[in-house]
Amino acid sequence: MTVVVASRDRRDELTATLGRHRAPVVLVDNGSTDGTPEAVRTAHPDVDVVRLGRNLAAAARTIGVRRARTPYVAFADDDSWWAPGSLHAAAEVLAARPEVGAVTATTLVGPAGDRDPFSEALTASPLRGRHGDLPGPRIIGFMACATMVRRTDFLAVGGFDDVVRFPGEEERLAWDLTAAGVDLVLVPAVVVHHHPSPRRSAPAARRRGVARSRLLTGVMRLPWSTVAARTAADVLSGAPERRGLWDARSDLAAALRERRVLPADVLADIRAVAGPGRRRHRPRE
Repeated sequence: MTVVVASRDRRDELTATLGRHRAPVVLVDNGSTDGTPEAVRTAHPDVDVVRLGRNLAAAARTIGVRRARTPYVAFADDDSWWAPGSLHAAAEVLAARPEVGAVTATTLVGPAGDRDPFSEALTASPLRGRHGDLPGPRIIGFMACATMVRRTDFLAVGGFDDVVRFPGEEERLAWDLTAAGVDLVLVPAVVVHHHPSPRRSAPAARRRGVARSRLLTGVMRLPWSTVAARTAADVLSGAPERRGLWDARSDLAAALRERRVLPADVLADIRAVAGPGRRRHRPRE
């Protein structure tokens, strides 16, 4: 397997975490201005550094996957890493189960190792395997920094796109993999550590970004009635969400060009994980 990391202006975090990956690493640098590529080449000369010169956000990961030549590719952020043995455990699932296209790990946050709330939501997924029993619940959402994909399946559905960009970039990809007949599975025993960088966006800014992504993703893949319902919910959620919806206007034409409504069975899966009393089946906001 290969580990793909996309990063921008987090030199210190990267030089601290890259050595924790127990597999070849491709670093895709999104136009850093803090000397990240040079620092990584000095501290970790074995890392394959791809210097883009501009910020492609999550789509940079797709460039990294194309660069990789291994059948399985795990993603990590500059502030996360896979626990010892977990890369191999995830790869073994993919090798043994050709119907599985992505394995998501349990994410433990910070020095205390608290379980990420999104991992809890995924564990509660009501979905069942479509090709027999799975080594964990079937899911229809994931957190990129805690997921390993089968390279061919990932590239077949286009990888991360340049319309949504970031955050919330996983939603459309998870839906498209499912529509392609691929199962996504959470394997609880596989673990990723995430020590959030202090340079992360403020909560309000992240809510704004997620609302923008939700609208664009919906336009690309959901029936118009569902897009309207999701948009109305975001309008009522607060000022950050309303600003995010406004931000999406410049990318709506691109989203419309990519519009392809999901099959009925995938739409049913989306409704199932968003049922009454369930947490939203997507990364925390």
